[in-house]
Amino acid sequence: MLTNSQLLAAYLAKTPSSAARHADAVELFPSGVTHDVRHQDPHPIFVDHAEGPRKWDLDDNEYVDYLGGHGALLLGHCHPAMVAAVGEQAGRATHPGSSHELEVRWGRLIQALVPSAERLRFTSSGTEATLMALRLARAYTGKRKIIRFAGHFHGWHDHLNSGDAGNLEATPPIGVLPEITAATLVADPGDEAGTRALIEADDDIAAVIIEPTGCHFGKTLIRPEFLRFLRGITEEKSILLIFDEVVTGFRISPGGAQAYFEVTPDLTTLAKVMAGGLPGGAVAGRKDILDYLDFAAANAADREKVRHPGTFNANPVSAAAGIATLTFIAGTDSCERASAFTADLRLAMNEVLEELGIDWAVYGTFSGFHLFTNSQGRTIKPTEFDPYSVGYRELMAGDGDLLGRLRLGMLINGVDVNGRCSGLTSATHGAAELDATEDAFRRTLHMLKDEGDIRR
Repeated sequence: MLTNSQLLAAYLAKTPSSAARHADAVELFPSGVTHDVRHQDPHPIFVDHAEGPRKWDLDDNEYVDYLGGHGALLLGHCHPAMVAAVGEQAGRATHPGSSHELEVRWGRLIQALVPSAERLRFTSSGTEATLMALRLARAYTGKRKIIRFAGHFHGWHDHLNSGDAGNLEATPPIGVLPEITAATLVADPGDEAGTRALIEADDDIAAVIIEPTGCHFGKTLIRPEFLRFLRGITEEKSILLIFDEVVTGFRISPGGAQAYFEVTPDLTTLAKVMAGGLPGGAVAGRKDILDYLDFAAANAADREKVRHPGTFNANPVSAAAGIATLTFIAGTDSCERASAFTADLRLAMNEVLEELGIDWAVYGTFSGFHLFTNSQGRTIKPTEFDPYSVGYRELMAGDGDLLGRLRLGMLINGVDVNGRCSGLTSATHGAAELDATEDAFRRTLHMLKDEGDIRR
């Protein structure tokens, strides 16, 4: 808990309405939040409205936003085409409980953009999509185990809840059966020899799942060569390859990481950008695998069908938002614009670090950025930092209290990043946002120096 801090005093003075609303929220929700990453000491901001790359809280404080709906808003907040589509559909039907035309149009758009999408099935979220992908993989192969990579995030369901950033040691998390955790094998990201050894030592592996740009959209990086290695060895061993493109899908290119790197997985999980900021996800992939969801195919093969209900699958309002968003992305350079802006932003922030003599670095790829706080005291030049030269555990290491104070300082100075001081950008971020972020970063670092939080 922050005490006797100028940062704390400044934040409390700036956000009294958020503090009051949080006091109500703690009577309703554990810790007063509805998503773990929204936890903020002493309280999170409560947002009233947003537009483009910015949002405003209950006290009318304006922030440059780098949360972007947890990565869903490649087109920024309240894109006009999305807003119009949602409004029109809301007046027609929000939940008919029946098939509808928009789900077909939405599916056709995804199929046209994503190379692996011979067939697809909608879900309500990315977590549901990865759960469905694992179920399909086990049904199709008749095998039980999954290989995942340390630090990579695939949702919060039991089957992939160990080995992620919050549990690198892959021990059974509280509330998860050890028998479930035991069926998930954890490999070091980018380690070809170690991954091959895991595969060759066990003939009960159904699938390998990976975030194709590394955990948390490049917090730890994956080289394209590793994706090609995975494609080769999984084909060789009759194991399914799953790309978790919940974040990368439609963000690094209209066809996602698989189109950009020209590596086609067997199954792909999608969400976030896919639904334009509304709830929605999907599993896409080979027809023969998705046929395990098909009534006629199951009957013809005399096998049990994989069951998949879901009250909000392909909800028509989400479909309307998704169609408007994907149509715009497919016809514009939105992905390239967001990535180009972020490259300029990373450079500007690194130049601030050099100016202030702080041996940290800002790095990342495409439309993401991450802060390396150099826990091992390496001698580095921020503008020349190579994240591939640092192990994944070191990239993920960080003083949580310091990062919390840094985020608080950025909020005081009008910028919202996530708790790891990472962020994702949109195609609406531009020169004004870059200048504002550079200034906020500089001011925040001076504040931390003044309080003795940074001594180098």
